[in-house]
Order: sequence, then structure tokens, then C-alpha cells
Amino acid sequence: QVQLVDSGGGLVQAGGSLRLSCSASGRSVGRYGMGWFRQPPGKKREFVAHIASSSSSLFYADSVKGRFIISRDNNKNAGYLQMNALKPEDTAVYTCALRSPWRIGDVSLESEYDDWGQGTQVTVSS
Repeated sequence: QVQLVDSGGGLVQAGGSLRLSCSASGRSVGRYGMGWFRQPPGKKREFVAHIASSSSSLFYADSVKGRFIISRDNNKNAGYLQMNALKPEDTAVYTCALRSPWRIGDVSLESEYDDWGQGTQVTVSS
């Protein structure tokens, strides 16, 4: 039984930066991939980024590539999403999720993930 708590959201002006955290408890998640998704207001949840268990593989959605950086610290059982050059269209509820190590599908698919955080609101103003 694993629990994920994502945090770090808030209100920021366009062009600013924000760092989200994902803290896991109840289980060591070092063997799991970790992803971030977001759900803009009025839209469906969409993929943002994924990082492999060893951090050897990083994958980003085109919309955030070059601006966001995903990372993790397995010793802390945590993951992070550094968001830079934020745009109003980045406004969304951001959620971290775990991907079981046996999965071999597309990391951008929600169906690849098994455990989810509660979500943290990120609002980017003009």
C-alpha cells in the first residue's frame, strides 16, 4: 500500500518557475517509473513527463520540452518536477503517478500508471 502526496503548486506569473514534489510513503518506489500528468480546467488529463527508476530515461510532452525538468531522489522516496518559463496554458492540476517496473507500454498513457497523488493546483497568470 503506497501513498503519494504531491505538493508545491501555487500561483505564479507567466515566465516564472515552480517546483513540484511527489513524496511516497508505505513502500519503496525506487523500482518504479514516475510520471507527472496535468488536467487543465475543462480538459482531460494529459501527460507531462516520465522518469525511469534509474533516471536513465526521461521523456517529456512536446508542450513542456525544454521548460520542465523531471527528476527523482530514490533515497528520499520522492520525485520532482521543475517548471520554468511558465505560461498561462500550463495552468492545471498536476498529479504524480507511479508506473510498475513490469510495464512496457507507452509511458504517456494513463493506463501505464497504478498509483496517483491527490493533485496540486498550478495557476499561471498573465
